[in-house]
Amino acid sequence: MKSRAAVLYGPGEEFKVEEIEVDDPKTGEVLVHIAASGLCHSDYHMVTGEFGPLHFPMIGGHEGAGVVEKVGEGVTRVKEGDHVMLTFIPACGKCRFCSMGSSQLCDRGANILAGPQLDGTFRLHTEGGDDAGQFCLISTFSEYTVVPEDSIVPIEDDLDMTKVCIAGCCVPTGFGSAVNKADVQPGETVAVFGIGGIGINAIQGAAVGGAAKVIAVDPVDFKLEMAEELGATHTVNPNSEDPVEKIVELTNGVGADKAIVTIDNVLPEHIGTAHRAIRKGGRAVIVGIANAQHQTIEVSPFELVLFAKEIVGTLYGDSTVHADLPRYLETYRSGKLKIDELITNTYTLDEINQGYKDMLDGKNLRGVIVYDWARQ
Repeated sequence: MKSRAAVLYGPGEEFKVEEIEVDDPKTGEVLVHIAASGLCHSDYHMVTGEFGPLHFPMIGGHEGAGVVEKVGEGVTRVKEGDHVMLTFIPACGKCRFCSMGSSQLCDRGANILAGPQLDGTFRLHTEGGDDAGQFCLISTFSEYTVVPEDSIVPIEDDLDMTKVCIAGCCVPTGFGSAVNKADVQPGETVAVFGIGGIGINAIQGAAVGGAAKVIAVDPVDFKLEMAEELGATHTVNPNSEDPVEKIVELTNGVGADKAIVTIDNVLPEHIGTAHRAIRKGGRAVIVGIANAQHQTIEVSPFELVLFAKEIVGTLYGDSTVHADLPRYLETYRSGKLKIDELITNTYTLDEINQGYKDMLDGKNLRGVIVYDWARQ
C-alpha cells in the first residue's frame, strides 16, 4: 500500500516528505495507521550523525500512537481496529533480560538502529525503489508503518492518541529516570540538567516521588518557566550562574541527593558537572544520548571513590514496556502526570523540518506531528 513518510537520505540533510510503498505485515508483525508522532531529539541525531553509520535511506520516528490496520500471522496481542501506542524497545518477554524484569534491555533491541525488521528484511520502500530503514523498527514518521508485535502496547479507545503518542518515549524515559533509576525518595533534593521532552518528565517524576527540592537547570527561560509549572521548586540558568554552586547553596553545602542528566547531546563535561553537584553517596543518572565518538567522561576518580558517589546510565528510564507504560497512562488519567501540557506545538507531516527547527531553537518542550486523518 502507499503511504506518505518523512525520509532521511543521509546525515546533514533535511527530512524529505514523499510517497513510499508499505508491504503487508509478516508473521508476528502489525500494520499500524499512525495518528500522531512525537518529534524527539533522538531522531535528529540521525541528521547530525551522533549515532554513527546507519542504513540510509531511513524513515524516522519512534514515538507514536495509532490504529491497527492489519495483523500478520501469529499475532495475538492486538486485532484490527485496536488503538495502540508504539515503543521503540521491542520486548519479547522471553529473553534473559525480559525475564529479569528489564525489558528495556531486551535482546531484540540490539539492532533497532540497523534498519531492517527483526528478520533482516525491509517493509518500507522509497518511491525510487530503495529499501528504507525503519528507525527503532517502527518509523512513526510514516502514516502507515509495519512494526513487530513486541513493539505494540494496547491502549484504551478513549485516550487521545494525538496526546498519548509521546508516552511511548519521552514520558517513560524521563519519568522513569526519576522514579526507577534515581529512585527518588520523599524529602530528597533532585537536580535535572536539560529541560526538554525528557527532562520535563524527569521533573514530574521527581515531584511525584516526593522530592522536597526539584532543581531545573537549562539555558532557555521558557523551559525553566514550564519546569516550575510542572513540579520544579527552583530553577537555574547556567548562562547567568554556576549550577553546581547554586545547587550546593540550595542544599546548605551538601549537594543534591540525585542528579539526572537529560541534555539532548551529552558531553563528557556534563557528566562531570552532575557528579560535582551531588552529595557524598549521591547518584548521577545519565539519560541523554552522547556522540558515539566520546570515550571518556570528566570525573575525578579520587572523588568518585572517597565520596562513594554513583554514576549510572539508564535506557528508557528503566521502564518495563508492558508493566510500566500502562501504569504511567493510569497516572496520567489520575492527573498526577501531565502529558497534554507538554505538547507545545503540533505540525503536519510536511512541516517536520520546521518542527525540528523549533526544537533546536528552544521553542518546544515537545512538538507533535498529527496526521490529517486524526485532526479534529
